[in-house]
Amino acid sequence: MQSVKDYFGSLVFDDRVMKAMLSADVYASLRRTIDEEKKLAPGIADAVAAAMRDWAVAHGATHFTHWFQPLTGVTAEKHDSFISPSPDGGVIMEFSGKELIKGEPDASSFPSGGLRATFEARGYTAWDPTSYAFIKGKTLCIPTAFCSYAGHALDKKTPLLRSMEALNRQALRILHLFGNDAVKAVHTSVGPEQEYFLVDKALYDQRPDLRFTGRTLFGAKPPKGQEMDDHYFGVIKPRVAAFMEELNEELWKLGILAKTEHNEVAPAQHELAPIYTTTNAATDQNQLTMEIMQKVALRHGLVCLLHEKPFAGVNGSGKHNNWSIATDAGQNLLSPGDTPYENAQFLLFLCAVLKAVDDYQDLLRISVATAGNDHRLGANEAPPAVVSVFLGDELNAILDAIENEKPYEGVEKKQMKLGVHVLPRFNRDTTDRNRTSPFAFTGNKFEFRMLGSANSIACANIMLNSAVAESLKIYADRLEQAEDFETALHEMIQKTIRDHKRIIFNGNGYDESWIQEATEKRGLLNYRTTADCMPHLLDEKNAQMLISHGVFSEAELRSRCEIMLENYCKSIVIEGNTMVQMARGQILPAVERFTADVARNASAKKALNETLTCAYETGLVRRLSELTDTICVRIAALEKALQKAAGAEDIFAESAVIRDDVLCAMEELRAPCDDAEALTAKSYWPFPNYADLLFSVQ
Repeated sequence: MQSVKDYFGSLVFDDRVMKAMLSADVYASLRRTIDEEKKLAPGIADAVAAAMRDWAVAHGATHFTHWFQPLTGVTAEKHDSFISPSPDGGVIMEFSGKELIKGEPDASSFPSGGLRATFEARGYTAWDPTSYAFIKGKTLCIPTAFCSYAGHALDKKTPLLRSMEALNRQALRILHLFGNDAVKAVHTSVGPEQEYFLVDKALYDQRPDLRFTGRTLFGAKPPKGQEMDDHYFGVIKPRVAAFMEELNEELWKLGILAKTEHNEVAPAQHELAPIYTTTNAATDQNQLTMEIMQKVALRHGLVCLLHEKPFAGVNGSGKHNNWSIATDAGQNLLSPGDTPYENAQFLLFLCAVLKAVDDYQDLLRISVATAGNDHRLGANEAPPAVVSVFLGDELNAILDAIENEKPYEGVEKKQMKLGVHVLPRFNRDTTDRNRTSPFAFTGNKFEFRMLGSANSIACANIMLNSAVAESLKIYADRLEQAEDFETALHEMIQKTIRDHKRIIFNGNGYDESWIQEATEKRGLLNYRTTADCMPHLLDEKNAQMLISHGVFSEAELRSRCEIMLENYCKSIVIEGNTMVQMARGQILPAVERFTADVARNASAKKALNETLTCAYETGLVRRLSELTDTICVRIAALEKALQKAAGAEDIFAESAVIRDDVLCAMEELRAPCDDAEALTAKSYWPFPNYADLLFSVQ
């Protein structure tokens, strides 16, 4: 049996392969491009392309593709074969540096937000050498950026790379002020924890709402949900374990460091967590992870649901974005060390993050805004829509001492005493113990917990990188001009604490009193829906910051605002239309059949014995008849709301109608349908219920 060490990364054109197949000069030049973000040297592409082709063909590949991430939220690829005709009538396998560097996929149907007119719809893909190529099936996949004929970014990778470069520039300025001149590059690293549901495919196929929207639009509450907390970290069921085993193998072949797997809180919910890596590679790998999860699930007769809220009444799924900053030498700039109070460099980077999160709360909220995630944020299962930072006792005490010019006395390391002598004793952690915080410090990194399970992590990291780059720029501009560096540094750290301590909160983020305190006393933002927050992407302070760092152009920002609102509107319109079809075409006929049969049974009983009141049947028929009347009225109301949305004058007006009218009409239609399900015999109900979906996988 092959060991994991033998096949790990076997389908990746990684550093081991490059070192073995490239000349020393070509390898060294490519590494400088990857590690130090230098321009690709001339002539390197041809050598790399030849090595990639030989390696891929040796592994059975027949095609190559420029693998990119358009603004649809999923990946895209167009396959071309390696074959070229030879004079003798056969073929040769060719792949040039030109084909590696640039592709022309056209891709005119991808969303562009007005960045591409019909007459200039051609798009280009450009090789990203900082992310390793890999083999999927029989195709060599080359991670690329995607841009328009006019040079506008049409993808999520290009702005992500720009944001990483922006943070690198400003972080280097700060490190050089501290005398760290040997540092050549600063990278951000991410480890995204991925939550998901597994349901039986045969049951899934019977639910139009799951097939069309990824979530259940109807469903009465089952007798048991997650009340007993028995699923969380419970024994993994055999069918799920087999899925996880194959998933790990597929991910490991692609060099994805899948590390942790377990059952999550809700029944049928699970989680996978990787070891974190460079943000760009982590983004590519997370997109691959979601794709492979769905493919492997199908091979086991399962469907992997990545919607943020596939079932009402139980927890939805998120994606925790563990984010940190490190130098090319491996120094973690968010590691406090043994004496964080005396670690001025760490404190400055910590303050840069606090300032960034406070100044750009709206951008962080926008970065996770989708129709699906709106259902989850603030629902006593995820962080609230209000952004705040949790730091832990030790860092809180340090910042308090600096702000108030008082000695830092340290935080007592409390030992865990479990009352059993044989059990080892250990110190209680002074950092993250608050699972309700949207943005928590966890020892040497921050964990941004607001992302939805289907989100690309690119968006959140673009905003986070850019906002921190802005903080560092402000610091560097001041410190480079300071006459006394030490004094200026202390004053700047102190000022940041005073100006931005409102963003620090260590209490229960689910408590309604916190939302009131956050918004009314602290002045923090609370954008509950995508329609509320997305227009603020174009606010002057946000646009100015993102444009000044070269992360987006003004046109690109406007396009993204329009695209994200279009996605929001289209997602909910599809849900609304699905509800109408299911309610009218399946639920009403099923309830009517059951009601008629109950009425006939009552008549038959009375025919046998006129003294019988048939109170049960009469009451049931009356209640079901009331519900069917209500359902009919509310179907019409939802259709009217959908028509109103369709007639809106622009995407901003449409999103407001969706938020205020369509979503309310959908909730009002669901309620009587779920009541009818609870009263209708299961044999009559037209699709599997919640108990079937949540508890059938063994």
